[in-house]
Amino acid sequence: MSDTGLGAVTRDSTLCVHACFLIKCMSEREECIREIAVNLLIQLRDKFPQVLWNSSCLDSLLFSVDDGSSSALVNDPAWIAAVRSLYERVVREWIIKSLSYAPCTTQGLLQERLCKANSWQISRPATDVISLLSEIRIGTGKNDCWTGIRTANIPSVMAAAAAASGANLKLTEPFNFEVLSTGIVSATAKCNHAGEITGMRNLFNSIGGFQTGNAAQGFGLGIGIQRLKSGVFTQQMSAESDSFDKVVLTKFIQQLQQFVNVAEKGGEVDKTLFRQICSQATAFLLSNMDLDSKSNIDGFSQLLRLLCWCPAYISTANAMETGVYIWTWLVSAAPKLGSLVLAELVDAWLWTIDTKRGLFAYEERYSGPAARLRPHLAPGEPVAQPESDPVEQIVAHRLWLGFFLDRFEVIRHSNVEQLLLLGRMLQGTTKLPWNFSRHPAATGTFFTVMLLGLKFCSCQSQGNLFKFRAGLQLLEDRIFRASLGWFAYEPEWYEMKDLNFAQSEAQSVSIFVHYLQNERVDSPQSDLKGSGRENGSSLFNENNKYHPVWGAMDNYAVGREKRKQLLLMLCQHETDRLEVWAQPTNSKEVGFRLKISSDRWIEYARTAFSVDPRIALSLVSRFRTNPHLKAEVTQLIQSHILDVRTLPEALPYFVTPKAVDENSVLLQQLPHWAACSITQALEFLTPAYKGHPRVMAYVLRVLESYPPERVTFFMPQLVQALRYDEGRLVEGYLLRAAQRSDVFAHILIWHLQGETCASEPGKETVISVKNNNFQAMLPVVKEHIIDGFTPKALDLFKREFDFFDKVTSISGVLFPLPKEERRAGIRRELEKIEMVGDDLYLPTAPNKLVRGIRVDSGIPLQSAAKVPIMITFNVVDREGNPNDIKPQACIFKVGDDCRQDVLALQVISLLRDIFEAVGLNLYLFPYGVLPTGPERGIIEVVPNTRSRSQMGETTDGGLYEIFQQDYGPVGSPSFEAARENFIISSAGYAVASLLLQPKDRHNGNLLFDNMGRLVHIDFGFILETSPGGNMRFESAHFKLSHEMTQLLDPSGVMKSETWNRFVRLCVKGYLAARRHMDGIINTVLLMVDSGLPCFSRGDPIGNLRKRFHPEMSEREAANFMIRTCTDAYNKWTTAGYDLIQYLQQGIEK
Repeated sequence: MSDTGLGAVTRDSTLCVHACFLIKCMSEREECIREIAVNLLIQLRDKFPQVLWNSSCLDSLLFSVDDGSSSALVNDPAWIAAVRSLYERVVREWIIKSLSYAPCTTQGLLQERLCKANSWQISRPATDVISLLSEIRIGTGKNDCWTGIRTANIPSVMAAAAAASGANLKLTEPFNFEVLSTGIVSATAKCNHAGEITGMRNLFNSIGGFQTGNAAQGFGLGIGIQRLKSGVFTQQMSAESDSFDKVVLTKFIQQLQQFVNVAEKGGEVDKTLFRQICSQATAFLLSNMDLDSKSNIDGFSQLLRLLCWCPAYISTANAMETGVYIWTWLVSAAPKLGSLVLAELVDAWLWTIDTKRGLFAYEERYSGPAARLRPHLAPGEPVAQPESDPVEQIVAHRLWLGFFLDRFEVIRHSNVEQLLLLGRMLQGTTKLPWNFSRHPAATGTFFTVMLLGLKFCSCQSQGNLFKFRAGLQLLEDRIFRASLGWFAYEPEWYEMKDLNFAQSEAQSVSIFVHYLQNERVDSPQSDLKGSGRENGSSLFNENNKYHPVWGAMDNYAVGREKRKQLLLMLCQHETDRLEVWAQPTNSKEVGFRLKISSDRWIEYARTAFSVDPRIALSLVSRFRTNPHLKAEVTQLIQSHILDVRTLPEALPYFVTPKAVDENSVLLQQLPHWAACSITQALEFLTPAYKGHPRVMAYVLRVLESYPPERVTFFMPQLVQALRYDEGRLVEGYLLRAAQRSDVFAHILIWHLQGETCASEPGKETVISVKNNNFQAMLPVVKEHIIDGFTPKALDLFKREFDFFDKVTSISGVLFPLPKEERRAGIRRELEKIEMVGDDLYLPTAPNKLVRGIRVDSGIPLQSAAKVPIMITFNVVDREGNPNDIKPQACIFKVGDDCRQDVLALQVISLLRDIFEAVGLNLYLFPYGVLPTGPERGIIEVVPNTRSRSQMGETTDGGLYEIFQQDYGPVGSPSFEAARENFIISSAGYAVASLLLQPKDRHNGNLLFDNMGRLVHIDFGFILETSPGGNMRFESAHFKLSHEMTQLLDPSGVMKSETWNRFVRLCVKGYLAARRHMDGIINTVLLMVDSGLPCFSRGDPIGNLRKRFHPEMSEREAANFMIRTCTDAYNKWTTAGYDLIQYLQQGIEK
């Protein structure tokens, strides 16, 4: 096994001769000889697996059965049947075994054999053995052909196998294909391309090349005919063939370079044309392999290089499918090209590392959800989103990796040169510092790379790599380090349109775990159990006990085992997480609930921290309620405080109310600490932290580091923080931010005015001393803001506030008027209002500039208090087309407190951002609401909607009938599109309702837009409050009335696909929200002392936290959400509440 070069060739040829001899012996008349031949062949095959993919052995196996039986001198049907049966069994086992390890190469070789059989079919019949292939199927599902986990079970390998088959399979869906039928189609296509090249070459030679001449000579045709007649044509063949090669080479190279140019400019490559050109170029390249001509060698080298590099340049899944197809074709049809192809592919792979593509796009903007949720829910400056989808390039790497794994299985026992090329690829891939994408969609691909690395390192016991043993040990350490490094970040979710992707991700990590658990402890590893030189091999310096990967250590073998166990535990947990995401409604409990002792948890924490403190922090985020883990990580953080100052996630481990009470010296590190997310900073503003100077200084530094426009979202919380601002530090920040941003200043002033308590006759208010101080502070802060305006900013402020104050005051003018005169009164008042300047904007949406008022749009609304009015403005997007004017209606309320709606819509907005960040197709519409004064506010009207109550006034049917009336019959594209919109919006609001607990969900508070989407409005009762003196009659977590279930579940028994889709979306939405539980809770927490009704009873914060169920595993949380959906299904209290509202208020059911 240690031979290289000519020695390896001699060895392989000797193995081939022996194998072919044994195959021939399988047709002997003596049964005992046949049995011995088969047994020896199986032993040879198992001992030297490379014979599985030897072309001569495969030819001998597939095409010799006819020779053996037909050449018999005596026609013995029994003997012929026995031989055929034996061949069929051996061939089937041979093909299945080779497919289970290297499905790409095996298919490529079979396609070449099919091409050969096709060329022989005139002179010899097709064998019965070939027909056996029709029974062999492989795919993404369970493969019945072989048992256990093989290389072909790895999702990336199976995806590459589908690409190598040449079949037009949708890799985004589960697939299962027949090896024979796809092989015949691809073999035919390859033969056609080869025929095209041969025909072009023959035509070129026959006409004497592309020569110029007169018309009588036929532009070279006459010369060619004369040559044929004279018999001197063959003398010119070689030169003309070289000329043909040069012309065609130039053309193919130009076309492939054009594809590269299009891709580099961001254009879209025509996948059909790209595949066609690559296939033709491959056929042309292979057609020259048997020619003796040495000319054009540089051109053919350049063509081969382009065929290998183009898919990497283009970096799309379609391009990589084509790449895998042509690479498999090249190495199968011309095995001697294997090293050249692999060398180019390794160079291209390393180039993607240098250019930060796909799996190696490690910049923050490519990290997926974490980047999109900055700075509200994740720490760090906002980053521009990438122009192209990073997932597309990750999927391309996934396919590419499948081909590498396939080639590894083929060459691992026979070709040291190619093995070393793969070693070079793995060394470059695992080099420090970390250069992998953090995108959650890269999980499966990442662990498949690590699996390839471990498989490669297992070759150190083979004779052919024994002398590289020390380097392989170092590579293994780097693989372990990189694998653990994946867990240095908190776990994220990501949803793909690919139906097969999530399951493939879980399977990829699971196979990595399986390999790690069953890792063979061979001689090199057993050496590590000793001490001194054996303790970590020659890489470990026993004098200073320093390892190049792990740093200082005492015992390499012990440390390795601890790291391996930690990695196994983390990977198993990740597998379970991904399995839940892939099958959210599979309620079977297969969770990670292993019985791990407290000592083992402490050991995990210490091992993780020694590798990277971020891994220890991530460990706690995975097991939130484990007290042993949290206590140990807390102790580690506090004792190594200087080492973790760059980690904002470490703040809760030493910035605690207890540390504040004790004025801990650890708080002195805060001036040097990295900025956390805004929601994390908000927690430090609560009374529990008592306005500690160091904590406050840190919080304000964090807020200052972000643009004021990003912080504006949390204005209600910042205003509440003024209640506890004894050092006036928050006030100072607000004043500085107001000077940096006019919009920030305006929104702040409106919220300050909204917090002011209006003193009305006969309305006594009991105000605490602290609240009294807060109320006294509000007008002072407002005046300071106005005093800080520049003349230009002051002018904008006066025009903006004057304009909307006039609109709001119309309500007071209408109050004494009779109802029938109010609409005309609105028009009169609107005609009096002049709009000065073109920079006024809607207070609820600063990105919308007002271009005018539609004076005839004013509508008075019903209210028990004063008269709210609805007015429509003409608006344009601040950053959009100034001529694209759109209507936007707003309700101006007087006498109603809108602040609770603001809080509810803040949470809904955060949930919407979370869903969008993880790619979940869930719909929420957090319409704008802004308190502008004491019990005054502006509410955006949800466009193109009507309430369910209004819909009931025009028809007697339920939602099911209304949808058919509006969108067409059931099953029509428009109806099903509307039903899908209803499903995704109902699921989005189901998750929001579970967390917020909004009550009073009658049909007047449910809107439907013109696309069938549901929108909830009016959040007067949330968290612990409900109508009727908090009787909590609506006991379901969210409304799912009978008419809603008719749309969601046509079966009526929770068995339909639409119902299952609704539940899957609810589960995934809930799991995604749980990931950001702390940020959502902190947003609500700072409003506790605001006086809002939702905080007037019970334990709203504690119960909100309980509804996230942090103590549950992901599977348990998924099952909880499934039960919640089942419980809400047509619950009688929901129908009962609708009936009460109909009888009392006349609101349509």
